[in-house]
Amino acid sequence: MTAIPTARPTGAHRGHRPADRRSDLPEDAPRWERPALAAVLVVATVLYSWGIGHAAVHPFYGAAIRSMAAGWRAFFFGGLDAGGSISIDKLPGAFWPDAVSVWLFGPHTWAAALPQVVEGVLTVWLLHRIVRVWAGPFAALIAALTLTLTPVTVALNRATIPDTALTLLLVAAAGALQKAVRTERLLPLITCGIWVGLAFQAKMLQAWLVLPVFAAVYQLAAPGTRLNRSLRVLLAGAVSLAVSCSWALIAWVTPAGSRPYLDGTSNNDPFTLVFGYNGLSRFSSDSTAFGAVAGTAASRTTGNTGWDMLINHTVGPQVAWFLPLAVLATVLGILWRAGQPRTDLPRAGFVLWGGWLAVHTLVFSASNGNHAYYTAVIAPALAALAGGGLALFRSEYEAKYEPKPEATYEPEVQARYEPETQAAYEPEAEHEAADRRHLALPAAIVLTAVWALVLDWPTRFVSWLLPVAVMLALCGVVGLWSRGPRTSPRMVHAALAAGIAATLVVPAGWAVSGLDPLYAGAATSPMAGPVGKSYFEHPRHAPLRRGLDHPNARDTALLDYLTTHRHNEKYLLATQAAYTAEPLLRAKSEPILVMGGFTGSTPFPTTQQLSNLIATDQLRYALLTAQRPSTPATTWVKSHCTRIRPTAYGRRTDGSFALYDCNPRR
Repeated sequence: MTAIPTARPTGAHRGHRPADRRSDLPEDAPRWERPALAAVLVVATVLYSWGIGHAAVHPFYGAAIRSMAAGWRAFFFGGLDAGGSISIDKLPGAFWPDAVSVWLFGPHTWAAALPQVVEGVLTVWLLHRIVRVWAGPFAALIAALTLTLTPVTVALNRATIPDTALTLLLVAAAGALQKAVRTERLLPLITCGIWVGLAFQAKMLQAWLVLPVFAAVYQLAAPGTRLNRSLRVLLAGAVSLAVSCSWALIAWVTPAGSRPYLDGTSNNDPFTLVFGYNGLSRFSSDSTAFGAVAGTAASRTTGNTGWDMLINHTVGPQVAWFLPLAVLATVLGILWRAGQPRTDLPRAGFVLWGGWLAVHTLVFSASNGNHAYYTAVIAPALAALAGGGLALFRSEYEAKYEPKPEATYEPEVQARYEPETQAAYEPEAEHEAADRRHLALPAAIVLTAVWALVLDWPTRFVSWLLPVAVMLALCGVVGLWSRGPRTSPRMVHAALAAGIAATLVVPAGWAVSGLDPLYAGAATSPMAGPVGKSYFEHPRHAPLRRGLDHPNARDTALLDYLTTHRHNEKYLLATQAAYTAEPLLRAKSEPILVMGGFTGSTPFPTTQQLSNLIATDQLRYALLTAQRPSTPATTWVKSHCTRIRPTAYGRRTDGSFALYDCNPRR
């Protein structure tokens, strides 16, 4: 294992060994490491891909994914329909892999969801690699397993939501930053900026939340002068800004007639889409900031805010199982490394992942509302801190019971963090501190197991697992606490394994529940367990999900009618808001004019544009709904077009929809 090597002063901290600053090669892996990692990756693959043919395809994003696979214009600009008349209300970067998969394999639900599975498994593997460099094989395995079994991670990686790509790219950025700090090379720092910029293409401003933490870690722990570190941070920040704004700049310089209208904006400006509609309007009372279109109940979630949002009865069981352990690890990891050189990698790692957790928690708490799956981005931080913390506590525990050799003095030797090894020097004061530090390991196990009981208690969803967790925790803690001179290493390892299993068994139960559609949340808001609006609306049976290329009988009849009566018009029909068009776009890749975009309030098309399309025989039919507010375009349709009887297109009644013929003479 390689890590930040630091000059070792007199009285160096226990657990340091010589290391070469430039070395990138890991130490010989323990025999158990590769089989254990392979097993974790297999578990992750199974959890994320089970039943992928019935994956939770987001109605809006799923429609866009199929349309983006139909042509380069819709692909690059994120066109909601195959004709690219209007875009989605997000940047399209996260959906490019999905669209490529659909283009390669066809319009299948599993093809749209496959990239999410790959991204999820890659995140687990990459986190293992990063944590191994920082804290060793034991910590890396715990981190990978913790991330794999985080319930919101399982739910999200089985859906077509941008946060999966965001999480992968930010973890990659963290790995590049760690390498930049460790090797003193500029290229990894530039690479970090590129990864953050690509993450911006997936989830816009949320990707930038890690930048203050990354800058602070580099300034704190990287070698070199303060000026040199500052210049490098500025350069990496400039690269990140350039990559982040690349798509927006291309869209900005592209003539409006050569790209889709940008949804969520009143001025067709990409910077309004990013910084207004998806930025300031989510954190202020001004819903039209920078020219944004005001959000609606369908486009803006509420709730899950405030200081306790991470531990409420909905979000807590999704992600917060290791929150107390992560906080404890961050605090003790930083305190115990006090007095170490500035470039101390163990401390930098705790600052990195602890800062990642803290910044996201603060921002989520201050926003106007959060879906539970937004918190998936903090799962890698919690997992890394759980792994690094347990490895640190284990090293202190082992130091208590292993014989201490005589002190030696090595003023010229460099050191690194290896929680699984013992060093040669330990002053008396540090020996006394170790008498207390060894208690951190059993205390962390007890704390995490008790916290699992607290999170599960409101629903008692996996109450049958609670006795298992308690018994495993007791076995682990008693075994660790009662260790004596004659206790065999095998018994100690068994006690440690029982303690770690106690921390994982309850969240694993919640995670596995996501394989059952009843407990997987809605396609628009995936989550695990008996929580959320979707579960309470369908407590006895899972909501029906429609994937790609599987329209229901009503939509099939409507599509047949429109196709039969189409006479070379460019658009199959116009719809009021995306809500009306989504099932048709998922069923068939056709140009459909989506009036008003996702919210139904985006000022596209204007009445003049709409009338010109009809006058030039590019559009004939319009489908309106009573579930979205009227706009000038829909008012024009009602006053200039003829309403068609529902029985003509296979319906007994209109319900909330009404089909209009705007050129009945054809």
